[in-house]
Amino acid sequence: MTAESAVTTCFRHPKVESHVRCTRCDRYICPSCMREAAVGHQCVECVQEGARSVRQARTAFGGRISAVPLVTYVLIGLNVLAYLAELARPSVEDRFDMLGTVPAGYYPEGVAHGEWYRLLTGAFLHLTPAEGTFGIAHILMNMLALWNVGRVVEAQLGRVRYLALYLLSALGGSVLVLLIAPETPTVGASGAIFGLGAAYYVMGRRLGYDMRAVNQYMGGLLLWLVLSAWVTSWQGHLGGLLAGGVVTLAYAYAPRDGRRVLIQAGACVALLALLLVLAWVKVADLTGGVAA
Repeated sequence: MTAESAVTTCFRHPKVESHVRCTRCDRYICPSCMREAAVGHQCVECVQEGARSVRQARTAFGGRISAVPLVTYVLIGLNVLAYLAELARPSVEDRFDMLGTVPAGYYPEGVAHGEWYRLLTGAFLHLTPAEGTFGIAHILMNMLALWNVGRVVEAQLGRVRYLALYLLSALGGSVLVLLIAPETPTVGASGAIFGLGAAYYVMGRRLGYDMRAVNQYMGGLLLWLVLSAWVTSWQGHLGGLLAGGVVTLAYAYAPRDGRRVLIQAGACVALLALLLVLAWVKVADLTGGVAA
């Protein structure tokens, strides 16, 4: 054997002499291909293969762990953009607020007249500075609450479950408004935020938080629901609270095995179906038996 034939080279860079082997595949690797491992070094391919085979960490509710509350940021951004649209064009609020129907003799509009999108769009609108009791404080208070509790809930549930919780809570609030006060136009993310509050309470009990702090938070939320009933949509608040509680109970107590995702998703679909059926029945009642 000649000296030239005894030279070993990197399997990825044949022109680069190498004397170090990958501890996983035993092939020669050069310094550019070396990746430090627990023992020795591994090649790029083995590191990538190992990363794919490692099971990603999950929260107690099955969500993927993430340090950035991306969905909360996006939701706040959407609410702010919608608010800017209201300021630029005031008709936006009248066109997209939550409204079941209008009294007889008025131009037909609302969910009962085919505008089903109002069940969700109203949850992204807020009172403008010249409106209502709160004015600009309406969006400021809601976004502060969303920022405070949303980050905690999203970190535990993961992005997909958290988004489903938020939207179903918003829908639950709108449906209760439709059932009880269909002629009252409502706006605000409060229903969804009350749903997040319910989720925080259920999560606290499931994870063994210090319940004194959790109970104080929940007590304050319920107290605000009662005290603000004369100036806010208590129907929207209560509907969001109930919907959020139901969803999080399914998240928290689903068995931790292969059935967990199926049960959690099934609970969300079942609640969505129930809310839509209730809305359809109410619309049929408002329109004399013909749902738009």
